[in-house]
Amino acid sequence: MTASQENSRKNLLQMFSGSKSYGPRSLFDRAQFSIDQNEHVGVIGPNGAGKTTLFKILVGREELDSGDITKMQGLRIGYLEQESDWKTDVIAERYLEENCVKPLWELKQIGLDIGLTELHFQSRLAELSGGYRMRMKLLEIIGNEPDLMLLDEPTNFLDLESIIALERFLQDYKGAFLLISHDREFLRRTTEYTLEVEGGDITKYPGHIDDYFEYKAEILQIKQQQAANLEIKRKHLQDFVDRFRAKATKARQAQSRMKQISKMETIEIKSLPLRSRIFLPKPWDTGKEVVHITNAFLGYASQEENREILKDVKLIFERGHKIGVVGFNGAGKSTLLKSIAGRIPLLAGEIKLGHKVEMSYFAQHLTDELQAEDSVLDALERKAYKDTLRQEILGIAGSLLFSGDDLNKKIKVLSGGEKTRVALGQILLQKKPLLLLDEPTNHLDFDTVNALAEALKEFAGTVVVVSHDRSFIKRVSTRILEIKDRKAEIYPGTYDDYLWSLERGSLSQRDPIDADTKIKSKSQAMTSVVSTSLTASGSLKDSSDQKKFNYKEETKRLQSQIKEYQRRLLKSEEIINSLNQKIEELNKQLLLSTGLEAQKIAIEISKVSDTLNLTEDQMLNHMEAVEKFEKELSELQSRQN
Repeated sequence: MTASQENSRKNLLQMFSGSKSYGPRSLFDRAQFSIDQNEHVGVIGPNGAGKTTLFKILVGREELDSGDITKMQGLRIGYLEQESDWKTDVIAERYLEENCVKPLWELKQIGLDIGLTELHFQSRLAELSGGYRMRMKLLEIIGNEPDLMLLDEPTNFLDLESIIALERFLQDYKGAFLLISHDREFLRRTTEYTLEVEGGDITKYPGHIDDYFEYKAEILQIKQQQAANLEIKRKHLQDFVDRFRAKATKARQAQSRMKQISKMETIEIKSLPLRSRIFLPKPWDTGKEVVHITNAFLGYASQEENREILKDVKLIFERGHKIGVVGFNGAGKSTLLKSIAGRIPLLAGEIKLGHKVEMSYFAQHLTDELQAEDSVLDALERKAYKDTLRQEILGIAGSLLFSGDDLNKKIKVLSGGEKTRVALGQILLQKKPLLLLDEPTNHLDFDTVNALAEALKEFAGTVVVVSHDRSFIKRVSTRILEIKDRKAEIYPGTYDDYLWSLERGSLSQRDPIDADTKIKSKSQAMTSVVSTSLTASGSLKDSSDQKKFNYKEETKRLQSQIKEYQRRLLKSEEIINSLNQKIEELNKQLLLSTGLEAQKIAIEISKVSDTLNLTEDQMLNHMEAVEKFEKELSELQSRQN
């Protein structure tokens, strides 16, 4: 995209001086931001900061207390809620056909990519699980071709393969979207701006989530240095005043220094949104072998028949192992954890726990087992290990962002994320040497997810964890257990290797939409596309075909990288020009201002200059990246010739 095309983007909506409160708690205070056409924006902030409330305001379900939102005439907004009561007895295919602008064959192809099959399209919406209903809702939104999509935690019920497919779709999406997600890798790969909702303000930053954290860290460092320099200067002036205030010959100079001190600005240092640190209590010692599974058949027994999910499972987990469990939705990840935890009996085989091994089991449904009338502190004390000191309980509570009056809050008034933190705290306080964690990061913000990952990484016991959050699994896991084709086996490689295998085509191994039930004409054409994809990712005829395919894919990847960094270069140039213009305007205002107003403008100039320096550094990095990829492409083409 050229700079002129960037400049010609239409503005979709703007918020001016927006304020919103619930009782004494203020979410936004005179906040403002704007969203332009085709922008891909990640929305981040702590739990309870107001991200979901912002979405509801944008679609008109809630109103600002004060301020205005202006929207482009005829703006079409599609809203994917985190939790929805979207239940109906209509067949999914018929619902999409009757309620969408896009043709059904297009929606089916997108649906196939995100893990839907023909069976799902022929099912009633009310019969689908939460994850599949969410995907159908997403298809409905896409099918109405919105100018702006609002996506609230769309990955919560998706398996990793479906997340990667949704990621690819969003990368290529031509419209604009705002995306709330706690999945850092997902945000990094799909967004180009970051909207921070925190501390009563809404701030839009250029760049994805990694750029945002890097920028915040650099700004914090600059502010700390400025504050330190000001403190040195203030101390120097104060020493002069203290020394010469009583001397008649120096009284005037002392008074002058006192005025200087009173006029000196105060640098406000806003901490990075990384406040939580979880300290896991040390578990008791166990034998080396923690779990031994022998010839186990896992599933669900009934009077009519046994429903086998996993067969002939043979696994050994040892003390200190951190096992990341991966696989498709429905493959049996949760079934494995429930079986180890004793929540469901084995169909056959044996699971043995090692010497002195006891376990704690976390799953999303545990929040339903919390007692509504308990306070947060009551709930934590109820499950804590018998010898746990009250100070340890308060420490875990504080690390999960419960302190002061929050400790006395009743469970019944907590949000979903807060209940998850309480249930997680109960597990951690049991001091068991084996932790079984099924999707522990759902509903948690970045801060808590990062803190939990660090705590589990340092935990002296054994962890078996299921999570679709790639950054989390990568940081915690030392081994990968893959659930596939009704088997559970240690994956022969790292988590990065596993991700690479998925991204290189294993998605196409999903069952395609049944050809007998496809609609004719265009859908038949799409069948050939799916078939071609299967052939490309399957076995090739000979090594020369493989070589040709690899060169083609690598060339395409490098060209895509070059194009992406050239686009970022143009964007950086645009931002730099805009910032330079803003600094010129502020300097002109500064010449005409005095007193407090001049001080405010000077502070603003400092902030804009900081942003300018950061953006110039980013531009240099982009230039180096373009040069690097162009060199790699040239070398590749030379080898190919």
